[in-house]
Amino acid sequence: MAAAVTTGNSVESKQYIVVVLGSEHYGVDINYIDNIVRMQSITRVPKTQHYFEGVINLRGEVIPVMSLRKRFGLEDDEVTGKTRILILKPEAQGSVGVIVDSVKEVLTLDNENIDKPSAKGADDDKPNFLTGVGKNGDELVSILNIMEVIQDKEEEE
Repeated sequence: MAAAVTTGNSVESKQYIVVVLGSEHYGVDINYIDNIVRMQSITRVPKTQHYFEGVINLRGEVIPVMSLRKRFGLEDDEVTGKTRILILKPEAQGSVGVIVDSVKEVLTLDNENIDKPSAKGADDDKPNFLTGVGKNGDELVSILNIMEVIQDKEEEE
């Protein structure tokens, strides 16, 4: 799947799946997306981080599922007909599912339309969930750092 496109004037563009959490829009690099499935029954697993909801069985593969809302410290998920589980497949590890309120669209952004997050006031001990903020017309889309989001370590409070 060729998601990165280079044109003659060295402007690179990438495709993102835009997902919605509350009123915020987040972009997930399409290269990490393995599947998008409807919300389904999740089997709880004891003694896991607060943001892990449990596991699902997807065509014979057991996949851990996390709540993106809880991971970001937002209110609990409210499951609707639009709720989806994104199945992410990072290069170095197995699949993981993340629950989102809805999936909006596929968006292509040029690098010149993505601002890097400012490092001012950033706490080095806290994970940086964003790689940038994309501008899509009047709308802003926060680009997620998927490797940091799915990192399986509890932050020290």
